Amino acid sequence: MMMDWEAYRKELFATIQQIGQTGPDIVRGYRVIADGAAKIGKLDPKTRELISLAVAVTARCDGCIVTHVDAAVRHGATRDELIETLGVAITVNAGAALVYSARTLDAFAARTEAGGPGR
Repeated sequence: MMMDWEAYRKELFATIQQIGQTGPDIVRGYRVIADGAAKIGKLDPKTRELISLAVAVTARCDGCIVTHVDAAVRHGATRDELIETLGVAITVNAGAALVYSARTLDAFAARTEAGGPGR
């Protein structure tokens, strides 16, 4: 079954609002970081949202995905741009798996060269 993204987005914002009511500095601090990055002004809003989506996919954050899809659409992102962005996220994830595979082999070599089991 496909997720009801609009209902999820509304529930997420309601819960974040509760966090903000109890701990306003938490949400305010997040906003300072987000607004500070946008104030640099070298990237247009659509590009920032597409980058945010690639990061959201690599972080596996459904809340980030639904939030930044909404913003990317508002800033004019197309389906093709989104697919290219997702391709970058897939590449980074595959690259990270490759890098950590090499690290795993290094760890195995270090362990087995020490004369332990598995040699």
